[in-house]
Amino acid sequence: MQEALTNVVRHAGVGRCRVAIGYGDEELSVEVVDDGCGATANGWTHGFGIIGMRERVGLLHGHLSAGPRPEGGFRVAARLPLPAPLGVPVEAR
Repeated sequence: MQEALTNVVRHAGVGRCRVAIGYGDEELSVEVVDDGCGATANGWTHGFGIIGMRERVGLLHGHLSAGPRPEGGFRVAARLPLPAPLGVPVEAR
């Protein structure tokens, strides 16, 4: 989330964004959406922010999606699996 918010400040050209956090029994989800100028050709080739986010989420066996929104702006969303509570088998959750 920190990297996504940093990208909004650096690249979106807007002063605000929307952050949504969801928490369930098996998954944590985080989404950062802005209404800024979105990705430009230079935005895709410079820096390693999205690559780093994808690597960190992958290390936790999660899923990351990031890209421009059809209506404008940019969206970064991550889903991270949560560990089973101690003493509770995964099948019982």
